[in-house]
Amino acid sequence: MTTAPGREGLLTAPDGTRIAYRDHTPPGPRATLAPPLLLLHGLAGHQGEWDALIPLFLADGHRVVTYDARGHGASTLRPADTTRAAHVRDAVALVDELSLAPVTLIGQSLGGHTAMLLAAAHPDLAGALILVEAGAGGPNPGLPAEIAAWLDSWPTPFASLAQARAFLGHEAWTRTLENRRDGWYPAFDRTTIVDSVAELATTTYWPQWSRTTCPTLLVRGEHGTVPDADATRMLALRPDTHHTLVPHAAHDVHLDQPALLHEAIADFLASPDP
Repeated sequence: MTTAPGREGLLTAPDGTRIAYRDHTPPGPRATLAPPLLLLHGLAGHQGEWDALIPLFLADGHRVVTYDARGHGASTLRPADTTRAAHVRDAVALVDELSLAPVTLIGQSLGGHTAMLLAAAHPDLAGALILVEAGAGGPNPGLPAEIAAWLDSWPTPFASLAQARAFLGHEAWTRTLENRRDGWYPAFDRTTIVDSVAELATTTYWPQWSRTTCPTLLVRGEHGTVPDADATRMLALRPDTHHTLVPHAAHDVHLDQPALLHEAIADFLASPDP
């Protein structure tokens, strides 16, 4: 897969954390015909996961900004602060730095959670909210242990990228692996990744969900991980929320079915609400 072109940049947060981003602009006058998009990846991921969708969004006339969350990808891998608030501040700083507001936020998994918190706290910045396999939920006391067990299950070092892809399920998940003398290792710091979900073990975010007011689309994979009960409660608290189920997709809808995800997002953004 060819990486989508875009201007690369580096934002320094007030706490010194470096946030790597890419800014993609559609050609010609189409750049002013559609709202800008900010794409937020999930836990242990990276901004390159969106590469298959970026050309589709550009063809629709959207300016598209992706970034590596703190602790991920080419951003600072061991930030001092891994709280939910720190992740939101990074996204807000990008929106301000690149003059994106009002921006359409598209977040998968933990990135969707960050997007939801941003929309709740800064309604003036969010033009629309698209949650891909993400929701309110919580508290989930066992989540940090589940994430730690998942990371510890990786048979690292991987002997080859082919082995890594076979285990991880998608080529995109192999792109940030580091080649060391004895094989391929994750570049991220395990403790940082586990700490990034610590608050979800003890905190409920239903109040923040109820405070979101922008047009919202909830996207779930047919074989995803968002509980039916959570989705039902989200729709009950905000009955104006659009909801779609993507067939033949699990938690990584953007990797499993990028074309179908793009179709669902494009239909939503073309609807009267956004």
